[in-house]
Amino acid sequence: MEIAVFFYVGVVSLILLILMYNDKQKAIKKEWRIAESTLFTLAIVGGAIGGVLGMYLFRHKTKHNSFAFGLPLIAAVQIFLIVKLVS
Repeated sequence: MEIAVFFYVGVVSLILLILMYNDKQKAIKKEWRIAESTLFTLAIVGGAIGGVLGMYLFRHKTKHNSFAFGLPLIAAVQIFLIVKLVS
């Protein structure tokens, strides 16, 4: 059970991390962007850790309060729930 949870969170986090990178590249090129609702949905369903990593690795969305405070909060809740589930 624990391995499945870690695998799921890892895969969704990796997807969100990649999307954050892609969105940053699109922002630089002034192209059509990935919707913030899509990024938040992936964060809520388990990818918040990847979202936080993407924010700071790629310096993306760090000035948006909803992301700067929301993603770390969602990640903290998810980490808490994972720890409770595993222990």
